[in-house]
Amino acid sequence: MSDSIQFACDTPNGATLSVRLHPGAKKNAVTGLHDGAVKIALNAPPVDGKANEALIAFVAERLSIPRSRVALVAGTTSRSKTLRVTGKSAAEVEAALSPTVDA
Repeated sequence: MSDSIQFACDTPNGATLSVRLHPGAKKNAVTGLHDGAVKIALNAPPVDGKANEALIAFVAERLSIPRSRVALVAGTTSRSKTLRVTGKSAAEVEAALSPTVDA
């Protein structure tokens, strides 16, 4: 079993992050890895962009950066999303968002 699954990639000014979102959960948490993406559960409902806003806020908080440095670049209406994080390397993103549950 390998725990070197990468869900973030370096870009010239930061990193991109693959996310598998579970909206409407009981609590906000990183819950694991799925198909090369980090699984994030959020208690926000999947309506009117609320889950997307909550996802950006959650990732920014975990990375200790302003929300303006996290942008949704793909997957607006999908559970599979791609985020761009400015000013953080892929390694920093993965360290901050690594699942804390044992697989």
